[in-house]
Amino acid sequence: MPKNQLNILPLEGEIDLHVYPQIRAALAAMIAKKPPQVVVDLSKVSYIDSSGLAVLIEAMQNVGKYGGKFALSGLQEGVRPIFEIARLDQIFRIFPDTASAREGGRLPSENG
Repeated sequence: MPKNQLNILPLEGEIDLHVYPQIRAALAAMIAKKPPQVVVDLSKVSYIDSSGLAVLIEAMQNVGKYGGKFALSGLQEGVRPIFEIARLDQIFRIFPDTASAREGGRLPSENG
């Protein structure tokens, strides 16, 4: 296995109050292993509400605590505006697909 293994969590459907506990548990299990990079694949997600956004923010913060990288991939047309309105498109690292996320492991300084 490559040393720089990418951990991908593919999600689909509607991410809301009813499913966020399962997503939170899946992300927590993945993050507990402290992978160098975690990507949440949203390419099959049609809707996300505030509880879904909150679980993604929490995961990003937890990955950041140990110095890992957290990214989202595949935001669909119906989901992207939710991130833009909340200005989360400026907080999350967002890639068009998981292949781009795999290659985009480095980011310019966010303070620069």
